[in-house]
Amino acid sequence: MTVDVRTDWTRDEIAALFDLPFLDLVYEAASIHRAHHPRNEVQLSTLLSIKTGGCVEDCGYCNQSAHAETGLKATKLMDVRAVLQAAAQAKDNGSSRFCMGAAWREPKDRDMPAIVEMVQGVRQMGLETCMTLGMLSEKQAGQLAEAGLDYYNHNIDTSPENYANVITTRTFEDRIETLENVRGAGINVCSGGIIGMGEKREDRVGFLHALATMEHPESVPINALVPVKGTVLGDMLADTPLAKIDAIEFVRTVAVARILMPLSMVRLSAGRESMSDETQALCFLAGANSIFTGDKLLTTGNAGDDKDAALFARLGVVPKQVAPHPHLEAAE
Repeated sequence: MTVDVRTDWTRDEIAALFDLPFLDLVYEAASIHRAHHPRNEVQLSTLLSIKTGGCVEDCGYCNQSAHAETGLKATKLMDVRAVLQAAAQAKDNGSSRFCMGAAWREPKDRDMPAIVEMVQGVRQMGLETCMTLGMLSEKQAGQLAEAGLDYYNHNIDTSPENYANVITTRTFEDRIETLENVRGAGINVCSGGIIGMGEKREDRVGFLHALATMEHPESVPINALVPVKGTVLGDMLADTPLAKIDAIEFVRTVAVARILMPLSMVRLSAGRESMSDETQALCFLAGANSIFTGDKLLTTGNAGDDKDAALFARLGVVPKQVAPHPHLEAAE
């Protein structure tokens, strides 16, 4: 089955996909997924917080914001050796990608040498590398590219129209500028968003439209909001029906993402710990083919390795194998 990779999707076309009968939508997404990706294979990624809390941004969903009152203690940037030890353990547990996240608006130039050393050390283990450090200048993106960074994560979070309802300390255009800097440096893009922040379906359409009309991100994380008490959205949504998005609507979002971006890795990210096995199975059927492993993401809970292994065994799903790093193969 051949599918044209389009970047000219209209919002009306995307809305029409959302409106398809659920079984037809999932069937189409599954067919496209099988045409471009190994069936029954899911990539395992591990996410480590290398600098926690104290971020000056006011993202309404984030407990690492200095504006939130969650009791989370801010930390300094981790020691490089500790990060590499965590990466080695992640590889032993079957991860093929190691993602490192720092709670910054943007990294300072003084932090870059340690960041570069982390990237180089993780690459030498044969793992794919990913960083999420906030906004990047062209110079910083170039430094990460020179270090060999494979992916940079910078989520657009929601639709352009809904963005200011979630974050006021930066703009949607700021996010796009960093993605352009990352692309310009030759680094693969990891960009997605969060579902269940009280947005309307038209915002989910707008969010996917923004991703599908740029050069498609190589990885597209789809997060379900984890409401944390003390954050703006956590306090606003914790006791309302909006606190947990309908599972069928979440699967619809995954399926539409797969149809729009057939070659991308679509990752189930935050929120999996509260999803049933059946919901996750439907997401895999609808084209999700990547997850974060471990008991914790940056600061919130995750399903855990044992639970994931049990689910994979029930479904007949296997982890994507850790392949030799392409940069290392080229150097040999």
